[in-house]
Amino acid sequence: MYAVIRTGGKQYRVAPGDVVKIETAASDNQTIEFSDVLAVSGEPGTVAKPSTAKVTAEVVREGRGDKILVFHLKRKKQYKKLQGHRQNFTEVRIKAIEADGVTYTAAK
Repeated sequence: MYAVIRTGGKQYRVAPGDVVKIETAASDNQTIEFSDVLAVSGEPGTVAKPSTAKVTAEVVREGRGDKILVFHLKRKKQYKKLQGHRQNFTEVRIKAIEADGVTYTAAK
């Protein structure tokens, strides 16, 4: 059982129990609900677009990613530029996937 959700301009394939790093998202009481569900796979080998679906997750932690170095160089012009960037993220654990009245949760 998995679902494809869209958040922060990206798409993620998630299943109950997965831990995913997403773009920084506002959370109320450490719970996030994703309502933009693109596809759900209930049985092996089938993928469908549900009429009503949502994915609930709990926030594990928030942080900043590793530094990415961006290097610009223009040959023969004596121009060099080094720039660093660290992207903020929110790490979430998928609790349940609800699609068309059926709820899938992580096995314990």
